[in-house]
Parts: sequence; C-alpha cells; structure tokens
Amino acid sequence: MPHSRSSGPPGSRDGRDIAAADPPFIIDRQSGTPLAVQVADGLRDAATTGALRGGDRLPSSRELARQLGVSRTVVTAAYDQLHAEGWLDGRHGSGTYLTAAPQRSAAPSTGGERTNPLAGLLDLGAGAPSIETLDPAAWRRAWRTASDRAPLIRRDRAGEREYLEAVSEHLLRHRGLGPSSGANLLATSGTSAAVAELAAALLEPGDTVAIEDPGYSRAAGALRAARMRLTPIPVDADGLRVDLLPADTRAVYCTPAHQFPLGARMPAARRVELVEFARRAGAFVIDDDYDGELRYDTAPLPLLATLAPDVVVHLGTTSKILTPTLGCGWMVAAPAITGAVLAYRELTGTSASPAGQMVVAALARHGDLARHLRRLRREMPARRTLVVDELRGHGLDVRGDDAGSHVAVILDSPTREDRALAAARESGIYLDGLGRNHIGPRHTFGVALGYAALPAAALPAAVRRAAAILATA
Repeated sequence: MPHSRSSGPPGSRDGRDIAAADPPFIIDRQSGTPLAVQVADGLRDAATTGALRGGDRLPSSRELARQLGVSRTVVTAAYDQLHAEGWLDGRHGSGTYLTAAPQRSAAPSTGGERTNPLAGLLDLGAGAPSIETLDPAAWRRAWRTASDRAPLIRRDRAGEREYLEAVSEHLLRHRGLGPSSGANLLATSGTSAAVAELAAALLEPGDTVAIEDPGYSRAAGALRAARMRLTPIPVDADGLRVDLLPADTRAVYCTPAHQFPLGARMPAARRVELVEFARRAGAFVIDDDYDGELRYDTAPLPLLATLAPDVVVHLGTTSKILTPTLGCGWMVAAPAITGAVLAYRELTGTSASPAGQMVVAALARHGDLARHLRRLRREMPARRTLVVDELRGHGLDVRGDDAGSHVAVILDSPTREDRALAAARESGIYLDGLGRNHIGPRHTFGVALGYAALPAAALPAAVRRAAAILATA
C-alpha cells in the first residue's frame, strides 16, 4: 500500500513524526457523515488550524485505524481522498507526509508584506489557466531561447517585433483576425492594463463607460481608477443588452466570446447591433476576448474587430491560455487609437514587459504555443462535462455556453452565496462569488466555478465537495 508506514527511521524528511501521537480529532459515530469523510475532514481541519504542519509524517493507515477504532479501509479511503486533493504525499520506503498546509491565522503583517488569499486552497475560481497542460520541456526551452537574446538598451513601446509577429500569426490562425483589417497591433501588459491605457489615452474623467453587470471586476476597477463614470448594463442569454446603452456612452466594455462571469456568447445579430450603436454614438467598443481561443463545441463567431475595425478595440492576454507569469497581452485597434496609446506610453514611460514577450515568441517559434492550444481544446471539454454532470447531479442551476474554462452556478439569494463561499473556504476550496463581479447592486447570486487550475487528478474530488457545499449552503 502506498500509504503504509515504512520501517525506516523517523525524520527522514523535514517535519515531525506524529505516528505515535494521539489523532488531532475524534470520530462521531452518531453523525450521519461517513467515517472516511470524517477522517479526511479531521486531518484537513488539523492542517488548516496548525495542529498538523507541512512535512509532518502521518501514521500508517493501519496505525491510524487502530487509534481511531475504525477499519483500515476507512482510513485508506480518507488518505486516498486527501492525496488526490494534494494534501498528502506518499512515498515508498518513507511514509505518508502532509504537504505544505495553510494556517487559519497568521502573525501580524510587518507592513510591506502581501499574502496570497488562495494559499493552501483548492482553486476552483474562474479565469485561471491550466498549468498542467503546459509542457514543462517547452516552457524551459522557451525561457532558454529568450535568454539567448542580448539585453535591451531601449524598449520598443509598441512591443517586441518577434512577439508582434507571433501574436499576428496566432490571431490569424485561431481568431480569424488578419492584417487586412487595417488595424494596428500593440503589445500590452494584459487586459486590465490595456483598459487603463485606453481610458487614459482616449477618454476624459467623468466620461460614461458602459460595462456588463455582472462583469469583470478588474476592468471595472481600472476604469474607476481612471475616474470614468461606469454605467452597469444587464446581460441576458445573448450577452450585453445593447438596447439599454445610454446615448452619452463614450466606450463599451464587453466579453462577447464567453461573457464573464455568466458564460453567454454574443450572437451575430447582437454584435451587429452593438457596432451600429457605437458608430451612431461616436463611441468605441472594448472587446475583451475572454476565453476566445477555448471554444470547442462550434466554430467561433467572427470577432467584433473583423466586423468594425474602426470602432472596436480587440484585447487578448496570455494569462488565461498560458500563465500570468508572462504578464503580456495584445491590443488590435484603428491607427488613431493605437497612436493615442503610444503617445500616452511615451508620456508616462510605460510599456509591456519585453521578457514575457520574448518567451511567448519562443513558444510560437518552436510550434509549442499551437500545440498547447490543441491540448487545451482536448482537455477542457472533458473537464467541463465532469463539472456540469456533478453540479446538476446535486440539483444545481448551471449556466454558461459550452466553451471556455468556467461555468456559472446560480443560487437564489445573497445569503446562500455568502454561506457557500465561507463553507467552501473552511473546507479548503476557493470559489469565486458572483457578488464581487457586480458593477451595481447585487442581483444575480452564485459562483463562477472554474475547472482549469486544478490538476486533472484533483478536480473530481474538489468538484464533488464544492457541489455538496453549494447544494446545502
């Protein structure tokens, strides 16, 4: 058995050998909760409270079963569950160890420290990439290739030539956006940074910017920081309600490929309606192509930028399809718009990170970027099916187009949403509530549940636990 304790000496790894210690929890035989679930919950809680620490060697399944007065099968099932969730590390000839465990409370901050609110949690939040799908050999090769280039003396504020060529090829192959559109291409530091640049370069404080509600909170934050007046626009099964846009709108922010966070796809008729509104109002549309590359049920609809390059700014990012490590994205827009953004960059001295651009260029040059996208499109449908089946099996209302890397689970009240988020965190799971994604008052409740971040082996158990929590919150 992989969880049996070896006869080797204790302390062969960092941490304590607690095999002989009393279990840090008790079994309640009167409870309706299965014994294996109680054991897993008890060990998980002991890790999050600090009773157990990362590196501690646990008793063998036989020994813990004896201490608790349960069958070895019960403990083995609990250990298997925790191993799948990433809490345990079992090695032949050494024993079973607790991996790095979070603490419920931490020492007071010394001032400049920042903590990761997701540390130690199983990440079922939306908008995260699938790191497991990224080939480690390709990743290392890209960094080595990028490092062969001599250090820069000055940045090109439009972006590194190799990167812009790679993105241009990517957009042509995967999004149908070719150079014939008459638009210019710029490197960016990601979607939120690009939104901030557009607001600073093209708008005045107090201008009206319409944004989906619920929508992407960081884009809203960037616009608020630029002192824009945000107008929340409801979304329906077809995305942003164009008929509700106010006449004084100067810009519209939307996610037409896979609306964040409710998951709708904007159909062709509404895209045309949005473009016509922008031209009448003298406004421009910020098209955040969230999950645009991850459509696997049908061919993607033509981009807004191909319909109307004169009034549409197309934004993409490597953070969702590769990793936020790279810190780069792209902007495709009319020359007047990109010219204003470049002038703003010259004024402020800002531009996208050349290092991340060089790595993306290397991935594209070796064909690794295209191979990675093909792997993603093969992997995500099976994950989505698993998630949707589990959630609906618990009687939950699941929304979202058959695409991307998240679904929306609708609950009937803000109380249920808040209770579910708290219960999930207590259980070691991060869920992303719809509440924080509202631009105006909360009116749609639930969670945006992502299925890309976790390794495939850990996803089923985490989703089962999340579904149970959401169903009973």
